[in-house]
Amino acid sequence: MDIFEAIHTRRSIRKYTDEPVSDEDLQRILAAGMAAPTARNTQCWRFVVINDRSLLESIQTVQPYARMAAKAPVAVLVCADARVACQPDGYWVEDASAAIQNMLLAARALDLGTVWCAVHPDPAYEEGIRRLFRLPEAIRALGLVVIGHPAREFTREDRYDPEKVRYNGWD
Repeated sequence: MDIFEAIHTRRSIRKYTDEPVSDEDLQRILAAGMAAPTARNTQCWRFVVINDRSLLESIQTVQPYARMAAKAPVAVLVCADARVACQPDGYWVEDASAAIQNMLLAARALDLGTVWCAVHPDPAYEEGIRRLFRLPEAIRALGLVVIGHPAREFTREDRYDPEKVRYNGWD
């Protein structure tokens, strides 16, 4: 699949079939996340793969908008290590966001469905996820990528709107 097809057909998928995600596909998705740029090449992102059914079902108790994780075969918690980020409160959000976007597109190229569920900046979600996954203090959770074989077809939607574009300034 070409990159533009992946970009324009990627959607948030919340329903999955019972088919498992292969280890090979999961490794390719993680490698795509690790190919993302980071500020000063710190590579501060960290990943927690979640394939334990009881943990997948428990996620909704701390992040209610991640209910679909309970029926998905796998999810990846995307975090950042503040000890190696170029600034403790600096660019870790951007670094982990770039990793997530790469993962979403890689999964789409593999015909897998994903949904990005936010953890940061909600303090309650962050604390709940920290406790559930026993994250060390220096590890900051940004978001959860739920992954599975989609229960529906992907569709293409053109969202380009020239009214939202300016050149060389706002005027």
